[in-house]
Amino acid sequence: MGNRFDSVQAVRDGLKRVNYLADDGIASVAFLADRLGKPVLVEGPAGTGKTQLAKSIADITGARLIRLQCYEGLDESKALYEWNYKKQLLRIQVDKNNDTWSEVHDDIFSEEFLLTRPLLEAIRADQPVVLLIDEVDRVEVETEALLLEILSEYQVSIPELGTITATQIPLVFLTSNNTRELSEALKRRCLYLHVDYPDMDREKEIVLAKVEGITDHLADQIARIVRSIRQLDLKKAPSVSETIDWARTLMLLGIEHIDAEQAKETLHILLKYQTDIAKAAKELSSDK
Repeated sequence: MGNRFDSVQAVRDGLKRVNYLADDGIASVAFLADRLGKPVLVEGPAGTGKTQLAKSIADITGARLIRLQCYEGLDESKALYEWNYKKQLLRIQVDKNNDTWSEVHDDIFSEEFLLTRPLLEAIRADQPVVLLIDEVDRVEVETEALLLEILSEYQVSIPELGTITATQIPLVFLTSNNTRELSEALKRRCLYLHVDYPDMDREKEIVLAKVEGITDHLADQIARIVRSIRQLDLKKAPSVSETIDWARTLMLLGIEHIDAEQAKETLHILLKYQTDIAKAAKELSSDK
């Protein structure tokens, strides 16, 4: 399979076409991941576009997006593969008088009875794939071991079938919200990218790109207010997606210029904790 990107600039231009405004750091890591055949670990606060980066890369490359959503308790049967036990049992019952056990064993542990999950599905895919392992910091440390063979060798070992090696190297993005420290073994296998909240000018650009019909003036106001709110001591700072939702809300309400009262009345779109809303409202009142 050939290279997906000709240059770092080609990555930036491609992402811009799908309204993902990447800086050189993001574009460089995506370019190197393709050329080096290495996964990318994307860390940063929730809501800064980590997941969207993988989706956008899939869009611009025409690749199939395969997503593994991580959660506490995720195990091999949900991440890699499992055997169709009901179908295997039925096969044993049907043929228990006709075949030797070795013949039945070889039959029931065959492709026909294998249920593939996202990681194995990405390895077995014939077409280009972007594999998104989302919120990897939610799984237990032991579960990370499931990923190591895939991230280093792009292969999966199944005791009954042998080793399945990727026919094409998928682009792999792992996202983390830093809720716990990831293992050194996992980090060694990845390129590292930190995606933080955008600066004010970039957030304005994002709002202009994502919110149809919004004026430059309103986008500038939104970016400035969100920046000032993020500087407060909050339980959860507003994400970029919440900034976009707020901008769309203001547009629906016909607001072309935000005053303090209008901002306070719509803070529940931007913030999700009452204590944060109260802090932000106080900040907005003091700025009057």
